[in-house]
Amino acid sequence: MLNLNDLQLFVRAVDSGGFTAAARMIGAPKSTISKRVAELEVELGARLIHRTSRNFTLTEVGREFYEHARASLIEAEAAEEVVRRRLAEPVGRVRITSSVPVAQFQLADRLAALSREYPRIHLDIHVTDRFVDLIHEGFDIAIRSHMAPLPDSGLMQRRMSVEPVIVVASRDYVAEHGKPQSPLQLADHAGVNAGPSSNVWRLRSETGEEVRVSPRACLSADEAGVLLRAARAGLGVVRLPETIARPDLDRGELVHLLPGWTEGTITTTILMPHRRGQLPAVRAVVDFLTKPDLSIGRLAPLK
Repeated sequence: MLNLNDLQLFVRAVDSGGFTAAARMIGAPKSTISKRVAELEVELGARLIHRTSRNFTLTEVGREFYEHARASLIEAEAAEEVVRRRLAEPVGRVRITSSVPVAQFQLADRLAALSREYPRIHLDIHVTDRFVDLIHEGFDIAIRSHMAPLPDSGLMQRRMSVEPVIVVASRDYVAEHGKPQSPLQLADHAGVNAGPSSNVWRLRSETGEEVRVSPRACLSADEAGVLLRAARAGLGVVRLPETIARPDLDRGELVHLLPGWTEGTITTTILMPHRRGQLPAVRAVVDFLTKPDLSIGRLAPLK
């Protein structure tokens, strides 16, 4: 019977891309990890890793062994959690990766309440807009916002929220330039675009009518925080997800223009590898994040 600790060290080394990075991650000497993996190879009678001073790559059998070893560790963790669930509240480390806007405008205000509700869950938040491979980078949860449906990735999906993209401007801008009374009047206003390729705004009414209009572009940015600050500064009219604009709307610093018209909706989705989504601590975090929270925008979470 193989030692689960050896399997864990091997999987950590592979996930980290080498013994040095794995040693930093788990706080163990590099020599210890290298020795334990070498002993594992001896016990198996097969070389799992090609090692040189510069390269760390899996052999063909090493790749197959890695997939089974990683699955075994997840199953072992699930077995341990079965007992823990009977004895106490969810416990353990949950690694979450989130895009920058989601972290700033949806996660940040919820994390304190989540930690208070589950004090034995250790939340590890990684914020990035790059593509993240959940399985090979060892994440339990990814949270992403999107306008188009997500492709079928084989991951479990849970909808966190759906919200409209609305048109706003600062109170000072409206005082100086007035409120547009129809979408076509936006052509007479300065507009802040969500990226260089979004000059044409496609607005849809509650009755299904669609209008395309191009405000006078004064700035383009593909980051929600920049768009929000541009709106606050009075640079022009801006399209923003309602969650992001809501605090400023409630304070009266921004004005909601053209109520009844939106540029579609933004869906925020939680993604999980199938096995990790069955762990009690992961389930507890997902259940908490998908609960309606009227203090965080005006979302309508769906399951």
